[in-house]
Formats: sequence, C-alpha cells, structure tokens
Amino acid sequence: MIMPSRPSRRSAIAALSVGICSLGLSHSLLARAAVTEVKVGVILPLTGDKATFGQESLNGLKLALDKAGKDAPQLKIQVEDTQGTPAGSAAAVNKLISTDRVAVIIGEVASSNTIAASTAAQSAKIPLVTHASTNDSITLGKDFISRICFVDSFQGAVMAKFALNNLKAKTAAILVDSDSDYSRGLRDSFKQTFVAAGGVIKDELVISYSQKDRDFKTQLMKVRKATPDVVFIPGYYTQVGAILRQAKELKLNTKFLGTDGWDSPDLFKIAGAAAAGHYVSSHFASDDTDPRVQEFVREYKVRNKENPGAMAALGYDAGFFMRAAIKKAGSSEPSKIRDAIASMKNFDGITGTITIDKNRNAVKPAVIVTTTEKEFKFLTRVNP
Repeated sequence: MIMPSRPSRRSAIAALSVGICSLGLSHSLLARAAVTEVKVGVILPLTGDKATFGQESLNGLKLALDKAGKDAPQLKIQVEDTQGTPAGSAAAVNKLISTDRVAVIIGEVASSNTIAASTAAQSAKIPLVTHASTNDSITLGKDFISRICFVDSFQGAVMAKFALNNLKAKTAAILVDSDSDYSRGLRDSFKQTFVAAGGVIKDELVISYSQKDRDFKTQLMKVRKATPDVVFIPGYYTQVGAILRQAKELKLNTKFLGTDGWDSPDLFKIAGAAAAGHYVSSHFASDDTDPRVQEFVREYKVRNKENPGAMAALGYDAGFFMRAAIKKAGSSEPSKIRDAIASMKNFDGITGTITIDKNRNAVKPAVIVTTTEKEFKFLTRVNP
C-alpha cells in the first residue's frame, strides 16, 4: 500500500500564506461589496426667505439619486429644514449626527448657515460637503468640510474683470448685505480686483443694507447722485429683486452686476420688468447648449414642470459626487469618506469639471448670464 506523502513544511507554509492572502482579499472585497447603503444627512432652507434655493437643491438631488437607480452605493437621505438660519442649520446638523447617525452631510446653501453647520460637523468628525456655499472661510482649518462649488474670491474677481473688460466700466458702487458672510466676502473680492486693475470705488459708495430691510431708496439715492458706471450687488434674490424694482422707480439707469445669490425664479417675480438688462455670475445656465446640460434640463422639467436653476444643478451634482466619493472610499466610515472626498479629481458634473484642491474647495468654471424680464440667458463661461 502506497501512503500519500505528507506536504513539506515549506509547502504547508506557502499554502497557508496563499489562504491567508486569499482570505484577506476576500474580506477586502466583501468590505467594499458591503457598502450598499449609506445614511446621508441633507440640510437645506426649505422655509424662510431662501426657500427656493432649498427646494431646487432637493429637487436636483432627488433626480440624481433616482437616475442612479439601484446601483450601489445607495444614499439613504435624511432631510432637515434649516429654516434658512445659522441657528437652524447648527440644530439640523446636531440632530442628524446624534439622532440619525448619518455618515456624511450635504448642505447648506447660504454661507453664514454653512459656517454654523460646519462647526458642529467638524467637532463630531462627520464630513460635510456644501454644494452651494461660496464664502472662502468655510473650509479653512476644518479638514472634514468640503465644497463642490467655486469660492467667492474667484466669483468676485470674475465679475470685476467682466465689468472692466467687457462693460468698460471705470467706476463702481457696491451694495452689500451687512448680515451676510457671503455678501461681505464678495464685496472684498470684487473691490480688490476692480481697484487693482485701475477702477475706482469710493469709500462712500460701498453701501450697506440689512436682510430685514424692505426699503432701499436711501441707499439707491446715494448711488444715483454718484452715477457710477456699474453697481455690484452680491446679495440674495429676495432683497435684490426689491432693490432692482426700486432702482427702476427712481430712474437709476445703470448696469447692475450680481452673483449666484440672484439665481432664483422668484427674482423675476419680485423685480418684474426691472429684472432685465443685468449681468450675473453663476454655476449653470439652463440654455447652455452642452448636450449633458440639455439632457438634465429635459429630465428636471418633466419632473418639476419648470426649468432648473443653478441650485438644482448643484444639488444634482452633489448626489452623483457623493455616490462617487463613497464608492471610492469603499466604506461607510466618516473618516474614509472624508479622505475620498478630498482626493476627488476631474469629476464630470453638470456645473463643470470638479477637482478638489488642498483646501477642499472645488476648482471649476463659472458662467456669466444676462437677465431678461423672465429668465437668465447664457452669455459665457469663465475658467479658473
């Protein structure tokens, strides 16, 4: 009888090593395969004076998640209304972290609200990605906070150069929302770029207003007396619409320049005929002829019975960006998702190709649109 030979010690060790490697590989693959669903918090202003921003963002996000279908990872979203305030934003984040146990958060829109929300998220080491808050300070010193929109130092400079080079403006006034980090940051960026290039902005023509104001005629009378070539208003559509309407009533015939805070259909409802004839920097234009943009516009319009604005496009990009980052992380652990977000490069979004830089900000283009009485019209794209 021939007995089977026993494997040598070396063969046994080799077999064991292969088994261990295979087991490790299997566990690695299983770990990645196991990330089929991740709880994602969403904080948006669904009520208050920026509610159209919140609703458009949510519409765009839901469209992205529905379009992704059943492919893993699935984002199970928990939406909280911030009521458009810093306090509401901080409370929403605290609830999502302590009660809902989310792994990552998308939002908010307004920079002041995101600053408040980011403090709570950073403290808990839960990554937060804002799709629309542009104030430069949001990500500074906070390694769990990122954004997929451009920053105000870029947006303000874009509008200053447009005023100088395209409109041949030599003098400017600025109407600034004193309650808003967003508005103040854009004021500084625009002024620095405009003056450095030879433009003139007198100190008395940097004029403040409050978000609580409804009558802006005192500020506008100062502008009318000075007759600047352009007036820059880095504000939100609720106040901007009233400012434009009152400027027309005062027969203030100048070009107004705006930023993405103007980008709401309610601007045209508030301003009426006074909305026409101005220039605005934004993230997106629904009449951009890019085929992917037009596909998104068609799909959004079927669902929501209206054209998407910039916030809808940013919400849509946030959905696909977050899925891509979580897939890249291969984990539902917040720290690994944070690392994956920070390493995202050349993500092809509706609002442009997005690369996250060392400060966790998006390097991406802006668009400039003109205004009619009813809508925004694409004019040009400006690369970083």
